[in-house]
Amino acid sequence: MNGTFKRIVVLVTTFVLIMVPCTTCFAQEIERDDAVIAGQMAGDALVARPLGLCATVIGSALFIVSLPFSLLGGNTGDAFNYLMADPFKFTFTRPLGDF
Repeated sequence: MNGTFKRIVVLVTTFVLIMVPCTTCFAQEIERDDAVIAGQMAGDALVARPLGLCATVIGSALFIVSLPFSLLGGNTGDAFNYLMADPFKFTFTRPLGDF
């Protein structure tokens, strides 16, 4: 067997081993514990929001750099949505703790 096939087998096996226990989570309604909600909010406020802010700033810079090419290609709206609007919405408009 070549190396690529072995890597694919390892990735598929890992994916299956991870997904099998997770399917039981989808089969039943999960009770939401206040400590879990607080942990999600703290993780969101301390990790996800700052990363979202960085993604917004970097995406805005990339949009400005790619603007001439987007104008030539006719996909300025798509570039704006993917590089600026989506990270902005993720960072500033969704509820705290809602990933």
